[in-house]
Amino acid sequence: MTWVIRAPENASDHEWLQHLWEEFFGGEPMVVDSGSYYLRDLPALLAEQDGNLEGAVSWTVIGTTAEIVSLNALVEGQGLGSALLERMESLLQDRGVDRVVLTTTNDNIRALAFYQKRGFRFMDLRPGAVDLARQQKPAIPEIAQNGIPIHDEILLEKNIKKSGVSPA
Repeated sequence: MTWVIRAPENASDHEWLQHLWEEFFGGEPMVVDSGSYYLRDLPALLAEQDGNLEGAVSWTVIGTTAEIVSLNALVEGQGLGSALLERMESLLQDRGVDRVVLTTTNDNIRALAFYQKRGFRFMDLRPGAVDLARQQKPAIPEIAQNGIPIHDEILLEKNIKKSGVSPA
């Protein structure tokens, strides 16, 4: 499938992103490894097909490291998440970012498989981190839809540094 991958352009795009965050993450703020974030403060890309928004990725950049705050593909198994990730990585490389990190939770088996297949490696395990985040954001569920209790964060990373030709 082919999607148009683009930045949010208008209030309708931002409202759609806001709804997405409410549906999948319990609303704002989004609590990740580097802090708490609000959608209005983050760069993002949307995936659109036939006038319908079907996915999004948002991130923050600190120095030469980007952290994925959210990645959602409403259509799974058709390359949408990969397309969003590849476009984001390309944009970040052009801006001098050489590493992408992200945090997921211990219950998110699909995300762990998805990211590892795309070159991400385990960086750290933070036992009890979700329990602490839940104190800031009580909307975080205690049990995932797959029945796994949600307690821990897993940090992953990928080197995206452009390989260039060194001057002789």
